[in-house]
Amino acid sequence: MKTPIVSFLKSYQEKSPVRMHMPGHKGAGILGFEGMDLTEIYGADELFAAEGIIKESEQNASSLFGCPTYYSTQGSTLCIQTMCTILCQNAKSKGKKPKILAGRNAHRSFIHAAALLDFDIAWLYGNSDYLSCTISTETLEKEILENNPTAVYLTNPDYLGNLLDIKSLASICKKHDVLLAIDNAHGAYLRFLEPSLHPIDLGADLCCDSAHKTLPVLTGGAYLHLSDSLNQVWKNDVKHFMEYFSSTSPSYLIMASLDAANEVLDTTFRNSLFECIQRVDILKNALIQHGYTILSGEPMKITISTKEFGYTGNEIANLLMECDIYPEFYDSDYIVLMPSPYNTKDDLKRLETCLCKIERKSVVFNSFPKLERARKVMNVRQALFAPSMTLNISKSLGQVCSSVSVSCPPAVLPVIPGEVISKSAVEVMKYYGIETVRVVKE
Repeated sequence: MKTPIVSFLKSYQEKSPVRMHMPGHKGAGILGFEGMDLTEIYGADELFAAEGIIKESEQNASSLFGCPTYYSTQGSTLCIQTMCTILCQNAKSKGKKPKILAGRNAHRSFIHAAALLDFDIAWLYGNSDYLSCTISTETLEKEILENNPTAVYLTNPDYLGNLLDIKSLASICKKHDVLLAIDNAHGAYLRFLEPSLHPIDLGADLCCDSAHKTLPVLTGGAYLHLSDSLNQVWKNDVKHFMEYFSSTSPSYLIMASLDAANEVLDTTFRNSLFECIQRVDILKNALIQHGYTILSGEPMKITISTKEFGYTGNEIANLLMECDIYPEFYDSDYIVLMPSPYNTKDDLKRLETCLCKIERKSVVFNSFPKLERARKVMNVRQALFAPSMTLNISKSLGQVCSSVSVSCPPAVLPVIPGEVISKSAVEVMKYYGIETVRVVKE
């Protein structure tokens, strides 16, 4: 498979051209890779008006994913904002007010999109802690009938690696003529399993993938995927919608990495992924034999529920970092490890050795508090843009949330702007170490 963006950048660099254009480093900066960092000069194409090398590269990606695929150099955040725009415009084209039924564990970029686009949200709570939102087809159908949404928005996989039954959930959405959008930021590699577990292949109408999370792509590289039927309606508007939220200076280095990844995905990646999954399964079994509790779910995440082993996730993470092993995420209850085919056998052996040197202790019995359904008194846009002030969590009970600062990962909000801060919300925020919250001024 050709890599037209990479080929153009290399060819341009080899000419030793006089660069009377941006960027200011002129290809001769101190990092060593500046020679391939360009702007939209002649021949380099334009991301949001692609007619040349970028268009060709996106077509290559589309053939690999089996659906219309568009590049983002601003991660899945830009893709989520664009997905929400399509969902809103699709509803309005049918004379309906946009209303999205969303899993409560949505990434904060979805909340910000709601504020910018001013659409209504009805929340799906599922039956899990606030990082997960396990939804059955029966629950989804009940909520669709009660809320009459114009679209459904779910996160799959979630940060802990849980997978939803997207195929069944998609069938419910189709039954009720409701679009299904999936935040698949953690699951780009799912397309390359046998069989594919990619949301579009399972019936979703649109989804985003953070290519950089699980594929050999630079940070910030992502995909927006549409089903063929949805793309027929909106293909002339997708890039226009992306421009609403995007920088006018997309990174050519990130685009080049997306382009280069196409060749890898087309040739060696499936075999490398299969072999890696086998090694990860062996590691998981070794950890289970040592006494760890491993959550089931996607094959390329190792999520350990640590308290059964006698530690908090934070304590296990600190022990790993003493071995120069750095996890993706950890909190009081879990530690999440994200291997890929680009981790060596030695990497996994070091991980196993370090974890298996830790001695099991008595079970830690305290568990995360349950997040109860919240009472909404204003919509997200009204709350997020209202005059606000910062309060200590202990003084926030009964106030209306304006925004919550949460780290990324996991960037999931325990209380949503516009909701009254309840006792359970206070307990959840304290449990996860959130000390302050912005509230709407009275």
